[in-house]
Amino acid sequence: MTTDRIPPATGPDGPEPALPGPAAAAPPPAARAAVAPALAAHDLTVRFRAPGGRTARAVDGVNIDLRPGEILALAGESGCGKTTVARTLLGLERPTSGTVTFEGTPLGYGTKALKAYRREAQLVLQDPTGALNPRHTVYDAVAEGLRIHGIHDNERDRVADALSRAGLRPAEKFFLAYPHELSGGQRQRVVIAGALVLEPRVIIADEPVASLDASVRGEILALLMRLRDDLGLSAVVVTHDLGLAWNIADRIAVMYLGRIVEIGSVDEILTDPRHPYTRALVSVLPDSPVGRPQVLTGEPPDATAVPGGCRFHPRCPALASGEAEAAGVADACRRTELPVLPLGRDATSCHLVAAHDAAVPADA
Repeated sequence: MTTDRIPPATGPDGPEPALPGPAAAAPPPAARAAVAPALAAHDLTVRFRAPGGRTARAVDGVNIDLRPGEILALAGESGCGKTTVARTLLGLERPTSGTVTFEGTPLGYGTKALKAYRREAQLVLQDPTGALNPRHTVYDAVAEGLRIHGIHDNERDRVADALSRAGLRPAEKFFLAYPHELSGGQRQRVVIAGALVLEPRVIIADEPVASLDASVRGEILALLMRLRDDLGLSAVVVTHDLGLAWNIADRIAVMYLGRIVEIGSVDEILTDPRHPYTRALVSVLPDSPVGRPQVLTGEPPDATAVPGGCRFHPRCPALASGEAEAAGVADACRRTELPVLPLGRDATSCHLVAAHDAAVPADA
């Protein structure tokens, strides 16, 4: 697999200059791991009532941490629970059990506490057209957050600065424009500016380039990386595209049916994936280290009927091929539930991986 990352950002008017204003540069990866998480979920569970009196286990025990100045990709197929995790991290969903902490403090769910938190953690949606009111100008769209939070001083300068940081320059050129007058990439930059205007410390981006043309995806991804590097922002990027994660993330958490099944650095996960589900996802990338593409059979089970044992076992290529049987873990795959991955360290949740690790001498 090639390790080339996306090129430097280019905005609507050519290469983008350095971000204006003071910058709090992101710490290097080793320093990020040594400090307290910017945002974390502890034993997070979110359940919903489903028709027929059933219960959907949308998030079923998740431990995840976002380190200061880090971009964490939350990846998996549609319906795996990653968007519910993102919404819960933002306080838009209340967990059934477990806690969300921001800089070590548990998130409060009172109106005042949530309003204060949302100055620090902002959401970027995947559909900029749906996120913007067609009757509001760009200025009003970006200024909305300031007005909600009662920030009235220097509004014009704050809006102009946010638009400039998002790559829309000169900012004043866009003040009176309406969303329908902008390109898809420009609309997404307005959405990002609306998040930046409150000077948050965390951004959660839900499929931030899914609705954009391929020609502008790289620009938006490069913009998010520059915001991380120049402003010290931390970001969770929800995606089904591991190629996107390869380009932008420092770490990847792979989700399947409400659980994280593998988490680690982007280089480790995408060059040496261990979980059979992750291997299948990585196998379809160009120059994949896994070899030929692996096609998973069937669809992910319904969250109201999570299989026993390993929840991936009905679709697992290692079980279907006899590899799990040869390793002596086939029965465990079908019957023994795996523990929730712990917080704060790289790990893989798989009976086969555990068997392989047990077979390797400690000094190997």
